[in-house]
Amino acid sequence: MTLTPRNLALVALAGSAALLVGALGFQYLGGMAPCKMCIWQRWPHGIAILIGLMAIWQPRPHWFALGALVLFIGGAIGVFHAGVEWGFWEGPSTCTSGSISGLSTDALFDQIMAAPVVRCDEIPWAFLGLSMAGWNAVFSFLLAGIWWRGYASSSASQ
Repeated sequence: MTLTPRNLALVALAGSAALLVGALGFQYLGGMAPCKMCIWQRWPHGIAILIGLMAIWQPRPHWFALGALVLFIGGAIGVFHAGVEWGFWEGPSTCTSGSISGLSTDALFDQIMAAPVVRCDEIPWAFLGLSMAGWNAVFSFLLAGIWWRGYASSSASQ
């Protein structure tokens, strides 16, 4: 297969589609409900699929640059989520357990009752030391690189 801009768009589109299908498989076949940040990580792949369709139809540099940007943002969300899971920093209060120090009994009860069903600061699955969020970051950055290669190829051909 020649690495034409159209073929690179097809590979990037297929990569995002595979990651989305994988996430949905874990959710619906594996019974692993996604947290709020897991859902955030799906959006860039959905957007990249639409951009990929446009880039296949009309392989212009701006589609490839936009695809690279969207998947880079997706990778950054994955890094942020993985950092929350590993305890490097706190995630959104609506998605994590938060601190209970200094809370009154009523405030603690309110926090327990408002706690998310699926927390963003827990690792439900890992492979080779990386959680799903970590793997999503790795693959998102790789796909961003494919988009960037398509940008360079489409820019050179114009």
